Amino acid sequence: MEVIGNGFIARHLRRYFADRHPGTTVIAAGVSRTTANGAAEFARERLLVDEVTRRCRAESRRIVFLSTAASGLYGSRGGPHREDEPINPVSPYGRHKWNLEAMIADSGVDWLTLRLSSLVGDGQPAHQLVPSLTAQIEAGVVTVYQGSHRDLLDVRHMVDILDHLLAAKVCRTVVNVASGTPQPVDHIVTCIERRLDTSARWDFMTGSSGGAVVSIDRLCELVPEVAAYGFGPGYLERLIHRYVSPASDEESHVPARPRAEEEHHDGTTIGTGFRDGPAR
Repeated sequence: MEVIGNGFIARHLRRYFADRHPGTTVIAAGVSRTTANGAAEFARERLLVDEVTRRCRAESRRIVFLSTAASGLYGSRGGPHREDEPINPVSPYGRHKWNLEAMIADSGVDWLTLRLSSLVGDGQPAHQLVPSLTAQIEAGVVTVYQGSHRDLLDVRHMVDILDHLLAAKVCRTVVNVASGTPQPVDHIVTCIERRLDTSARWDFMTGSSGGAVVSIDRLCELVPEVAAYGFGPGYLERLIHRYVSPASDEESHVPARPRAEEEHHDGTTIGTGFRDGPAR
């Protein structure tokens, strides 16, 4: 597999796949912040996608595009949102990703688009949801946007899902890759506090009603193995237990304060407020 990008997801893809799926190129680079609204950064990603698409068409390679299941694409109301429903993106970021999906679909290459929810995993950038909330809680004050929800997914499950989709030769299809259950941000904060055995002062702010509730019916149909992932009650707690570790935990999987990494298609990337939906 060829992986374009050097960030959080790209590193997991390289480590997991190695020499598997040699005819596939995954675009795991580009704009990752859901609050992005800059013409220049959008143009850079569009140019990258155009260049990769042209090359893959000439070399008869399959493209996997990592898009978003953020509320900026689907909106924060209604749902569960299906991949084939009419979409009217509500943010510049959502419109940008949707336009890139269409550009790839019209390019003539074999393609697969994954609309990702908020990923959690080892080596995650410090500005993303779980690492940022963890750092705030450890510092004693955490900002909580009332009414905000996030659909969290283990990056290991995302990678495994992609492996199954490629092995089954699924193409020319859009798939929501999520747990299907958005979690209230205040519940996520509570779970982290319990894991750290500490509590912080909560500074409440008015947030959006997001994030998006997406359907995972297509995912479950194409990859029945997801039934073993344990989505539903307890999934969030298991994620937090795995990826948030007290400072005294010598066998932690990830530091309590993950180092900042290059931003490429990872989890929520709105800094400390998390006003809008999950990013890739």
